[in-house]
Amino acid sequence: MSIHKLSLYELHEKFTAGEVTATEIVRAYGLRIGQVESKVKAYITQAKDAAVAQASVLDASLKGWRKTSPMMGMPLAIKDNICTEGVLTTCGSRMLGNFVPPYDATVIAKLRAQGYLLLGKTNLDEFAMGSSTEHSAVGPSRNPWNLQCVPGGSSGGSAAAVAADECAAALGSDTGGSIRQPAAFCGVVGLKPTYGRVSRYGLVAFASSLDQIGPITKDVTDAAFLLGAIAGHDPLDSTSADVPVPDYLKALKKKDLKKLKVGVPVEFFAEGLDPEVEQVVRAAIQELKALGGEIKEIQLPRTAAAVATYYVIATAEASSNLARYDGVKFGLRAKETKDLLELYMKTRQEGFGPEVKRRIMLGTYVLSAGYYDAYYGKAQAVRTLIRQDFEAAFRDVDLIVTPVTPTPAFKFGAKGDDPLQMYLSDIFTISASLAGVPAISLPCGFSQDGLPIGLQLIGRPFEEETLFESHRGPIRWMRKLLLPLLTLPLWIPFIIAGGQAVQSAMGLPGSYPEAIGLLIDFDILFVMLTSLAARLVLDE
Repeated sequence: MSIHKLSLYELHEKFTAGEVTATEIVRAYGLRIGQVESKVKAYITQAKDAAVAQASVLDASLKGWRKTSPMMGMPLAIKDNICTEGVLTTCGSRMLGNFVPPYDATVIAKLRAQGYLLLGKTNLDEFAMGSSTEHSAVGPSRNPWNLQCVPGGSSGGSAAAVAADECAAALGSDTGGSIRQPAAFCGVVGLKPTYGRVSRYGLVAFASSLDQIGPITKDVTDAAFLLGAIAGHDPLDSTSADVPVPDYLKALKKKDLKKLKVGVPVEFFAEGLDPEVEQVVRAAIQELKALGGEIKEIQLPRTAAAVATYYVIATAEASSNLARYDGVKFGLRAKETKDLLELYMKTRQEGFGPEVKRRIMLGTYVLSAGYYDAYYGKAQAVRTLIRQDFEAAFRDVDLIVTPVTPTPAFKFGAKGDDPLQMYLSDIFTISASLAGVPAISLPCGFSQDGLPIGLQLIGRPFEEETLFESHRGPIRWMRKLLLPLLTLPLWIPFIIAGGQAVQSAMGLPGSYPEAIGLLIDFDILFVMLTSLAARLVLDE
């Protein structure tokens, strides 16, 4: 198999075993990018020369002693709103067309410390505001499954790069569905972690209470592998959660779906859902049932209010965050202005595209005096209710299953004249973002036109491993009960000694072997029962 066809984890194993060098990896991906990038247009900036130089250094360092880290030698693409020291970071905007960050985002610092290879920065809707990657100052990326269709957004470039094998995996950012929706459109895996699971430090802010960095990969193993490399508490990010990061790869070894309670919200299968998408998603749900999952219909009653709530909160935070782009400290500066006010106005007029301007105006309006309580305050209250809906649902189920998008990927220009229809492309992903819970998009089938369709799994906060393992089955319990049984040989000498002492002291009737047998049977029962009781207490 060609190197560029390998999954991230497969490539990692081959690199670790010395079957392939970092130089060979870079060369293979360089050739692949040369073959398809002119059609897909996934990248804004390519970093081939730097990757070649770094690969050479890595190979030289491993000649004597081959000790590797998880991401060493792995060729990744990074969404162009994540800061990379010394590498152009534009956010798909004229406003930051020449911005070169002087520092790395925390996720990039983690990857760099492990020796990853940066192939380039991927295209996105300007400042991550969009659902199609059509709102990019450098032009749109294209869907590798059909070049006439959008790849989704805002992480459309990252999803397209993974789908076209132009990188082994990529990082994106998700505010209202910007990882999951393009992943669904491009037939790859996209994970939005729990809010606070991955540091936001160095992510150019859109909506600070919603933004989250996550992996876009070829399969679920790769998603677990990459998430493990970037997750964890960061003191540089005040919203970063100090919660232990489990071994996500270990979760993948659990295959049994028995006793997994899967909730299917009725609100996600309503008017507006494409019949093909519904058919494919319901077939996937039946597959979960066939594998042992317990399917249960649930309700998330405030779902209908999610889109309105999101576009009040997100635009308000965008208006505040983007106020820093004024032409003074960094970024674009308008020329030939007569005073400071004109500098501000002309810079923002020239630097921002129409969609960003639209959202800034919406956000400024809902934050203005007289409207704050009527719109922003109410939106925050509804957000709390949406989160409570999820909390109530997760008391009855382990996992929630929904479509990712109402339709497969649409053609360029199909929704450009109707912003509301474009916003509704994220109708199934927004709720999880507002609630801050983890959600993953998985390929589950195709439309009649051969376009991918995605299945969304939503889990409890900080339980991404449930999305990976998708079960809480008896295998886990078998292992828990097996451990004390394996320790029984250690108990046998004490049992024999105890049996002798009891028989001589109390003059028990019967033969000595019978006494020993009874004690062994009692000991087995006692160890198993106490172990089971302890596990029940611990699991509660």
